[in-house]
Amino acid sequence: MQAIATINLFMQYLKFSAAHFTIFSETERERLHGHNYFVKCSITAPVDENGMIGDYRVFKKRLVNIVDALDEYTIIAGLSPYLKINDDGEHYAITFNHQTLWLLKADVLVLPIRNTTIEELSGYLLASIVKDECVGEQNLQKIEIEIESGSGQSCSVCWIKN
Repeated sequence: MQAIATINLFMQYLKFSAAHFTIFSETERERLHGHNYFVKCSITAPVDENGMIGDYRVFKKRLVNIVDALDEYTIIAGLSPYLKINDDGEHYAITFNHQTLWLLKADVLVLPIRNTTIEELSGYLLASIVKDECVGEQNLQKIEIEIESGSGQSCSVCWIKN
């Protein structure tokens, strides 16, 4: 019998702090504010002849690099149909509902997401992990990413091998 196991990675250093605003409609959004986001990753695969599901250290390293790259930025949804983002060289002019927010480019990450929700951020992290070559090199069945944006509020998304 071959066992299937899940490794859960939720170390204290898998976190990032970021500012954002959620867009509810073409005329309504939250005010700019921040969260301390905590990231969890679960990896499911068959247990191999060495008693492991594979080398999950590569996932820890990849996750650390991803969350570190998001830390202490204002995150803007680059794919939002409600935002107009102009780059003047030093600043982003982010227009929503005829109001413009000017932010230093050095403080901003424009991500390929539709909204800066935990649903979209979880998907962004998952896509960043799944596109990594280490996924194809291991016999993985499922990867799940969960992001917590506050006590009692989290979202998880998963990739399942076809």
